[in-house]
Amino acid sequence: MDHPTIPVTGPLVSARFLERPNRFIVRCRLEERGDVVEAHLADRGRLEAVLVPGRRLWLRPAADPTRRTAWSALLAESPAGVGLVSLDTTLPNRLVARALQVGALDEFDGWTLEKVEWSRGPSRFDFLLGRSRNGTRAAPHTDTDGAASRLVLEVKSVGLVEGGVAYFPDGVTARGARHLRELAEIAGEEGWAAAVLFVVQREDAQRVRAAARIDPEFAKALDEARAAGVRVLARRCHVALDGVTLARPLPVD
Repeated sequence: MDHPTIPVTGPLVSARFLERPNRFIVRCRLEERGDVVEAHLADRGRLEAVLVPGRRLWLRPAADPTRRTAWSALLAESPAGVGLVSLDTTLPNRLVARALQVGALDEFDGWTLEKVEWSRGPSRFDFLLGRSRNGTRAAPHTDTDGAASRLVLEVKSVGLVEGGVAYFPDGVTARGARHLRELAEIAGEEGWAAAVLFVVQREDAQRVRAAARIDPEFAKALDEARAAGVRVLARRCHVALDGVTLARPLPVD
């Protein structure tokens, strides 16, 4: 089965990064016209190794002429100068949703997408999956053989890569650590399973690792979640000017 792809709709215009006044705005110089413009950036953490002065970005004009920023920053040249990095933090969830809908994730063979943005108490998780028997939806809590029939899946977007290792997070995330601890609780309940899927939005990663030097609390929570039965998975993406494709699995240290 073909890997799912989210098209990057244009027209795209190349620019050179100048500065990042805040986490939602980048200031760039358009390469063809020389104009200095501001572009909206979906929040993707620090991106310190990607957003350096002179780095080439690809911008798209905003569809709404009344929006404060007339451009959106979608892609960046990788730090090594080979390949691209997706700057859209919402894209991994859309990619995974499409993959689940068409059964393109072998990691979740036998599971079907039940709900996007599933809430449990005050927290919200990305996906709720269900499992069926012979075409019939399983009972709300447990299959007849005692196996879990509901799976809660959280997706994490990864942009930081160093020496072929993708690291998450690139900034402290108390919310991310809390989600992992809640997934561990879910995995311990009868009839339930849980998983976290790291989606690396670039091609130069060979494995994924918790960034313990940046957020030791998250790294600790990830270890505890795995020990509690939470499945820890990763995939990288093929990023091109015309679309982003969910590619092969990666090991998670």
